[in-house]
Amino acid sequence: MVLSRLCAAFDGEKPGSSGSPRLEYRFMVETASAAPASSPALLTASQVAQQAQVVQAPNGICYASFGATHLAESDLERTVQAVPASVAAALSRRAYYFVPLTIHEDEQVSIAPDYTVELGDRAICHRNVPFGSSEYTFISTRLMHDRFALAFEFFINAGHHFVEAVGVPESFHEMVTSQARAGVRGETSHDAWESRRRAFDPQQKGQEDEQAKNAYFAATFADTLAIYMLSLTVDFDYVDLREREYPLLTAPALAERLRAVAALFPPNSGYEFEIRYRRRS
Repeated sequence: MVLSRLCAAFDGEKPGSSGSPRLEYRFMVETASAAPASSPALLTASQVAQQAQVVQAPNGICYASFGATHLAESDLERTVQAVPASVAAALSRRAYYFVPLTIHEDEQVSIAPDYTVELGDRAICHRNVPFGSSEYTFISTRLMHDRFALAFEFFINAGHHFVEAVGVPESFHEMVTSQARAGVRGETSHDAWESRRRAFDPQQKGQEDEQAKNAYFAATFADTLAIYMLSLTVDFDYVDLREREYPLLTAPALAERLRAVAALFPPNSGYEFEIRYRRRS
């Protein structure tokens, strides 16, 4: 099964200027021999927030690129604009900074303006940093080794931020609860898998864990929203989402969730969602 641009074996504080959407990441294989002789000076998250030029995509998302990210501007625009406008409206107090490396040590968030092996070993995928009434997310572009990984990192963050701001629709609660009680195999993330196991433990007859259920609803909705936005942006095999820690959600169950999310948040102009099935060879 193939999700529009999702090929599956699936048988805010700173004002920004507008930019037109358009994606293709340029990545370099990082090797010790390619590392600079000395590490670049680190900057604080606050310094980067002040120096980076924030722009606002047509959908309303505020974002910036800083340092040697190895991202083409048009590719970044295309990725950010994939967030449906109705989702972006809930993220008005946020901004996303695409930087080479984000480092969190001793309660301090630092940004490396370029990549070195030593700094790469210390870096994390992303970090949320509060600034007044807003929150900025710094995403390490040089830890992501392909277009798929970087886009998904951004969409996972946007998905969770949307859930934090708005919550999960009741209709989605009902759908995933029905799937879980029917014993549908697999899940969309480790968090979803673990919270589902706690929430719908068959040995706890009539005593479902409400806290775990809420965590399950939040995780599955954020995951589904992220996968949906990814499907609007890049082509990839559904099995690329597979992790060793848990079984991947069955294709029909994911398709049901994705259709529900697509109905709630139609794609922006220039993006398309569809589900196609590919025959097994």
